Amino acid sequence: MKTVGSELQGNGRCRFTVWAPEKKSMTLHLTFPEEREIEMERAEWGYFTIEIEDASPGIRYYYKPDGKQSYPDPASQYQPEGVHGPSEVVDHGAYAWSDTDWNNLPMQELVLYELHVGTFTPEGTFEAIIPRLKDLRETGVNAIEIMPVAQFPGDRNWGYDGVFPYAVQNSYGGPLGLKKLVNACHANGIAVYLDVVYNHLGPEGNYFGKFGPYFTDACSTPWGDAINFDGPYADGVREYFTNNPLYWYEHFHVDGLRLDAIHTIFDKGAVSVWELLQNKLQAVTEQTGKPFYLIAESDLNDPKVVKSPEVGGFGFNAQWLDDFHHALYVLLDAEGRKSYEDFGKVEQLAKAFTDGFVHSGDYVKFRKKTFGRSSASVPGNHFVNFVQNHDQVGNRVYGERLSVLVGPERLKLAAAAVLLAPYIPMLFMGEEYAEDTPFMYFVSHSDKKLIEAVQEGRKNEFADFSQKGDFPDPQKEGTFLKSKLQWEKRQQPNHQLLLAWHRELIQLRRNMPALQNFNKVDVAAQAIGQSGMVLLRQSHDHKQQLVCLFNLSEKEIVYTLPDHAAGWERVLHSGEKKWMPTKDAENATKVPTRIKAGQKLHLPPLSVTVYQNEK
Repeated sequence: MKTVGSELQGNGRCRFTVWAPEKKSMTLHLTFPEEREIEMERAEWGYFTIEIEDASPGIRYYYKPDGKQSYPDPASQYQPEGVHGPSEVVDHGAYAWSDTDWNNLPMQELVLYELHVGTFTPEGTFEAIIPRLKDLRETGVNAIEIMPVAQFPGDRNWGYDGVFPYAVQNSYGGPLGLKKLVNACHANGIAVYLDVVYNHLGPEGNYFGKFGPYFTDACSTPWGDAINFDGPYADGVREYFTNNPLYWYEHFHVDGLRLDAIHTIFDKGAVSVWELLQNKLQAVTEQTGKPFYLIAESDLNDPKVVKSPEVGGFGFNAQWLDDFHHALYVLLDAEGRKSYEDFGKVEQLAKAFTDGFVHSGDYVKFRKKTFGRSSASVPGNHFVNFVQNHDQVGNRVYGERLSVLVGPERLKLAAAAVLLAPYIPMLFMGEEYAEDTPFMYFVSHSDKKLIEAVQEGRKNEFADFSQKGDFPDPQKEGTFLKSKLQWEKRQQPNHQLLLAWHRELIQLRRNMPALQNFNKVDVAAQAIGQSGMVLLRQSHDHKQQLVCLFNLSEKEIVYTLPDHAAGWERVLHSGEKKWMPTKDAENATKVPTRIKAGQKLHLPPLSVTVYQNEK
């Protein structure tokens, strides 16, 4: 493994290494505590290195390729003055961890919670999250997935414009702040996943091209130049990015990563970048005994994403299941069909529950081609399902959450569908109590032309949508401030009701063996007419069965239990008085507490009912 960046060696020494295979010379330009320049030594494979004495944490520096202009270190671990300022040497051995007994959580036990550091609290820092961990733990959340924290321009951004994959965002609290958060999470029994971006780098502060061929024009991404994973000089690029997960694992005790849009990572090499990464992770985790998990965002609808590299797969532990969101969302919000024209049938939702991918080789209008491959044989714990995430909320014109689009009964249906499914559930911050503040797209660039390009780009992206007011300006601070959670709403009655509903469902997942079985063979689902669905879950030993009945319409539907079914006892009904807002308590509905084979059930409008049968 070729380590790049700055690395303290002890005894007051520090080694600096940078990859620049086409440069003839490289100068280390120190700016603090004193300014001086030192010529670096050229090593093998295009690396330049130098070791200096009298070094200490806090040294700030640049590199000067071929002795010309000074640029920050591409492998910088901290940018205290932003993306254009000097890099700073970090002493990772100085932090006193107290999580030595922490050994990560099995993926199948996770209840993930995606959050954005800047908008999660009024302060918008890592340390400000720590007092909120108790609330998350009491809700049942045991893993947070943090949107990208790699240094980005300014102090507000979703994080996908990051330009220093090894540097922790300065406005969030830098490396020390992140370590404090991870340590506190582990003390609360909460795992930590970081969202990372290996498919492109942001435009502002992106000086990688000044050092070496990190990019390729052989392919492209929607957000910027594609990374050079398989072209000339790709070895240095592959080392840089495949070492990044090891960095988070070793120095920040992170439990796993979510990789953004892996379908825009292109590699035709005989040994793929995924195989190289898996080999490195395996060597490290075998040595420590602590597992490290990788979750993919993929637009391929291909099971190979979660298959082993030995059989041609990418080796991810799990991947986001967008089809589940699409199939569920359009049945909750009729307006959604305008965005997802290929969805809208209850049969598709049933397939999402039993198979995973809804599009598995059929013709898709949106893509204008046949698309996908069946994932029916892939166990459910290899998928992460959700009904909201940063994309689904933030890529709406006004950043509306589901709580603004539909009423409480549909919100209860959404939560039940996600948490009763045979997948790893993920909530988007605030979803658990029906937060209704928007989550909009925001940036804080300093380049005027770039700001104008972003503003125009967002307007063009939504040109086909009717405007209800002023288009939110991504650059304005107000857009960012409006997107902050309002934690005090958790204490308001209607929000408390949804919070209690989520807690109840998560508790069912923890207590019911049938909901801990991810084997697709033990999952069945079918439509009830055009607006209902029955989901059957059973435990590994088949001693416990659950039948979950969904009515997604505003009219009562009738369902007859199969003749072979035994007696069932009710464990949950969303129409009960305790799950109704106070003003609607008189509209509470009743369903039988016990049912038997052949019995006709009248399922109330917009309801979910769960029955249990134990042999």
